[in-house]
Amino acid sequence: MIGSGVPAARPLPTGSENGPSRLRALRIARVSRVVSNLERSKAFYEELGFRAWPRRRCDTATLVALGLPDHAAEEIVVRLGTDDLALVRFAALGAPYPPDSRSNDLWFQHLAIVVNDMDAAYARLSSCGGWTSISEGGPQLLPPSNGSVRAFKFRDPDGHPLELIWFPPGQGRAVWHRNAPATIFLGIDHSALSVAFTPKSRNFYSALGLHVTDQTLNKGPAQAQLDGILDVRVRVTGMRTPSDRGPGLELLGYQPAGRRGGPTLPFDLVTDWVTFAATPFAGVSAVRDPDGHLLLMMDHRAGSIMLPA
Repeated sequence: MIGSGVPAARPLPTGSENGPSRLRALRIARVSRVVSNLERSKAFYEELGFRAWPRRRCDTATLVALGLPDHAAEEIVVRLGTDDLALVRFAALGAPYPPDSRSNDLWFQHLAIVVNDMDAAYARLSSCGGWTSISEGGPQLLPPSNGSVRAFKFRDPDGHPLELIWFPPGQGRAVWHRNAPATIFLGIDHSALSVAFTPKSRNFYSALGLHVTDQTLNKGPAQAQLDGILDVRVRVTGMRTPSDRGPGLELLGYQPAGRRGGPTLPFDLVTDWVTFAATPFAGVSAVRDPDGHLLLMMDHRAGSIMLPA
């Protein structure tokens, strides 16, 4: 709950199935997530191979777009490979991450971190403190119908979901198979969103300029262990912007869908938002997708202002 005296947030528009009119997303510039302690979160992500930029004030244009013009916030941008995650700490903290969250709940949104050695990555994670497991029984090997990937889901110190993912040769983007880097953790492959009705969400993001890259129906014992849900069935739809740069999106259509949360505010800890570099556009604007996931639209020419070099 929000304490008394905290400035109110202005409501954000919710996108229709047809997507934000006229806007076209060129690439995902970064993902942001709200944290309760910047230094603790920075240290945790550094353990997973991210490197951090100095702490800075969150820019005014972003706060206005989020409907929070009277709020103050600081952020630390952490980068893995060439992919950015912004850790944002508002001076007025909102509600904590729901402690009984499940992967099929419609507020679920995870980041998939690509690794070149799952056993080494899991060992590194196991040596860190502050995280909790979603998956049961350690990393899971999915069947060939789901790409034969190995994956493990867990939560960071604030409860945000994360996934370690390893792609076998011939699976995933080519960038994950170039050369043989010495580092264990390579980059962010996608942000995955739980959705109530895949066709509606797919149409929304298609109207925004994203295209479908792959579709699978994931089920069976390994998926159940991965998600910590019995008898799980999930329609996974991968989508990307026209650019080869940056992460993609993944729509997770669980059958049946999980719980739909009540209204959330941008400074609640359950909040992640995806920032798209878009055209034709000037400034910064925010919208929610059909399931309430928060998106930020940014002028694609403003990268040097909004993001670290």
